Amino acid sequence: MNKTSIDRLRDYLAQLPPQSQMLLMREYERAIERGEDIKVAHFVLEQLRGVVRGHEDAVRPRVEDPSRLVFKSLEPFLIDGNHLQRPGQVRRASLLPIWQWLERDVPDATREFEDTIAAAGDNAAAVERAVKKFQQAAAAAIAHVVSGAGGSRSARIGPTHAVEDLPSIGALLKAREQLDAFAGKLPGVLRSFGDSQIASVNSGLNVPSLTTPQVLPFALSLIMQRLTSPWQIIRIAVKIASSDDEIRVAATPYGVAVTMALADVHAVAMSLRQDIKRGMLDRAPEHLKSAHDGVRGLRTELDMRNDSTWGRQMASIRVEISSTVQSEIESVPGRVRRLLRQRPDKEIAPTASIDPAEVEEVVALINFVAVCRTYASELAINEVTLRTYSDLQQYVEKSTEALVQSLRAGEPRVRNYRQMQAKAAIRFCQVLFGQEYAALMTRAAEQAMVVVERKPKRAG
Repeated sequence: MNKTSIDRLRDYLAQLPPQSQMLLMREYERAIERGEDIKVAHFVLEQLRGVVRGHEDAVRPRVEDPSRLVFKSLEPFLIDGNHLQRPGQVRRASLLPIWQWLERDVPDATREFEDTIAAAGDNAAAVERAVKKFQQAAAAAIAHVVSGAGGSRSARIGPTHAVEDLPSIGALLKAREQLDAFAGKLPGVLRSFGDSQIASVNSGLNVPSLTTPQVLPFALSLIMQRLTSPWQIIRIAVKIASSDDEIRVAATPYGVAVTMALADVHAVAMSLRQDIKRGMLDRAPEHLKSAHDGVRGLRTELDMRNDSTWGRQMASIRVEISSTVQSEIESVPGRVRRLLRQRPDKEIAPTASIDPAEVEEVVALINFVAVCRTYASELAINEVTLRTYSDLQQYVEKSTEALVQSLRAGEPRVRNYRQMQAKAAIRFCQVLFGQEYAALMTRAAEQAMVVVERKPKRAG
């Protein structure tokens, strides 16, 4: 771009409201992370930063975006959206306003950092040293504000969520090296979180900087990410308390592990609700299993009182899952009856048909009910699941036999529709009774059609 075009771009960016500038910067940073239009994104980002900081000499080429280098160590803890699900997480949306605040409030350290990494080029060791130095400076600046010594400076940080995340980000930057070392000691996958593994993890956690109230949830998050069953994080708390009594567990700093596990199960319940609303039932079995295992594990390994905070959270999760699943389960028999109901021949139009896609949707729903049977007792859906599944079996079995019989006696103009109904019924039989029974009914339907085709025509 020539100088005139660059000036026009800067003028346009300067006219944007601050919120729009922040949103645009965030989108370009995400584009860089995805590897999309890197040259364009870097260029516009540089112009934006110059406009935001108010001085042109800030606009200069960089080897890599400085904020990404500083916050890269936070990546395992970042979540999208403005809703914080549990301790041990930081909202990605908070990084940009906090970086802009650091640029304004610690300009000397920021400029020195940017100059250093620009001069370092491809020298990874020099860049890493500069990153660690600036992270400690940023952590000190954040601690100064969080302690109240910074007066009204925290009000200049930006959105509420950024202010809320500021203490956690400061603690993470300060304990970056200790967290990296701890993560390096953890196995890649923790399939069975038994006594030996718990002892090994506790040994690695035995560092004062990792067990502070601010950092401990993040250290526990690193463990949860390696666990095949994240709810098992509560075993550390139970081990530390030497008891499964919730009062004794809550009295230790590690009681936060239970809060995190409950929040994780609740997040699974929310994902299950969203997938069901979107009709994405193929993912429902995985969510159901995770929710079931989490609920059963927490109820089995921790003695929770019904009237306690944790007990009420557990009850709320079970009710949430039950209400989500129950409404979907109860809708299945109606969907099946609508497809298989034998209407009088006169009510069926010659062009009537059954959509194969709808049949497969109902098949998915029947499979969903079958999966729910496996996890029904823990998720408080036992009665409705067993009743619905039994009703489906009885109705589909009778309907399939009746539809096969109707192929022999129905009017020729509706026979095609009856065939479609019979095929749908046999498809449902495959799910409810297995392949062998479905094959038996398929042969019966084929024989019925052969008999019809062989019938002699009446003399005119």
